[in-house]
Amino acid sequence: MSEYTLASENGRKIPKEDKIFGISRRANKLIEKEGKESVINATIGALLDDNGDLIVLSSVDKTFKELTPLEYAEYAPICGIQDFREAVKKAALGKYEPKGFVEAVATPGGTGSIRNTIANYSKPGDKVLTSDWYWSPYNTIAQEISRTIDTYELFDENRKFNINSFSAKVRELLCEQDRLVIIINTPAHNPTGYSLSNEDWSEVVRVLTDEAKNKKIALLVDVAYIDFAGDEEKYREFLPILEELPSNILPIIAYSLSKTYTLYGMRCGATICIAKTKEIAEEFKQVCEFSSRGSWSNCARAPQSILAKIYSDKSLLEKVDSERAHFREMLIKRGKAFEEEAKNVGLAIVPFDAGFFVSVPCDTPDEISAKLESEGIFIVPLAKGLRVSVASISEKKCRLLPKKILDAMTK
Repeated sequence: MSEYTLASENGRKIPKEDKIFGISRRANKLIEKEGKESVINATIGALLDDNGDLIVLSSVDKTFKELTPLEYAEYAPICGIQDFREAVKKAALGKYEPKGFVEAVATPGGTGSIRNTIANYSKPGDKVLTSDWYWSPYNTIAQEISRTIDTYELFDENRKFNINSFSAKVRELLCEQDRLVIIINTPAHNPTGYSLSNEDWSEVVRVLTDEAKNKKIALLVDVAYIDFAGDEEKYREFLPILEELPSNILPIIAYSLSKTYTLYGMRCGATICIAKTKEIAEEFKQVCEFSSRGSWSNCARAPQSILAKIYSDKSLLEKVDSERAHFREMLIKRGKAFEEEAKNVGLAIVPFDAGFFVSVPCDTPDEISAKLESEGIFIVPLAKGLRVSVASISEKKCRLLPKKILDAMTK
């Protein structure tokens, strides 16, 4: 029987509080009491400076403040303003120019893209496939629209992408379902910081082509962290590989302005398809618009106007890219500092490449997280380990943390 008085569970498992935001709330409460220097809050999925303050690109901030009322207050079309839709294709795809047909529809962050893809390319009761290390809201989104998450093992015995586990799980689910949504979060995967190589992508394309047969697959690539992984074009080299997929497999890009343009609270992104035919691309736009109208209706206009302005002014785009590159270098140094110190002290971590997070395998993550919290150290317990946000703490704290975690796990 449901524990709710009036609300209905509808098959969902609803926690009393979101785990990540709950831990972060407790960290902020302790910071208010003890001060920033006494607390390590490595929970936040946003880029903070060494003092723990949110980083906002000044070039983006200036563009925002120069918007006219019509550029931020008027309703945006359901699919997004036209200039934004063209700009976000360039932002997401970089110099890559697809041979196929590309459509983009505005969403409230990358989350909206994930929600609309699952809603339109799977059926109620279907399983959605992702890796066993994954961003927990994937499960929340799936539950909310009557789907479930199933997983393959992300890493093999050599700490490489586990193509065999991926292949077996794809085969298994396609025997049960006539369609399948697959979510691959790369580069700079949340929560591990792992990135698939171009060779990994070629294997993924081979497996899907072999296994799909007469089934339908939506391959959703969640690239939320792509512009903080490293060289922006190098980390987009996998995109042409996606065009090798047959027409019954649709590549979809979930793109977010949150990280790339430090517009977290403005909740803006896009879902972008690279289709083999014009008909499939038009269908994509139609169904995504319908789902948007039935959920959030339309997205905020201001961030769309900001991106449109950035891509209409070459010098402004160069300023934004240059400023981001500076902070990206800072983030990369933090991640590498954590990785180096983990190796020095003997703390095992999940294979790490770049991005906002590093993960530590752990059999008792809730217990270790609670133990660290008692010492003023806040990290996120996951199903398979602990997630550390190197984006939200200084390089100095990144070097201090591995020993603290190891001590908590071994004492």
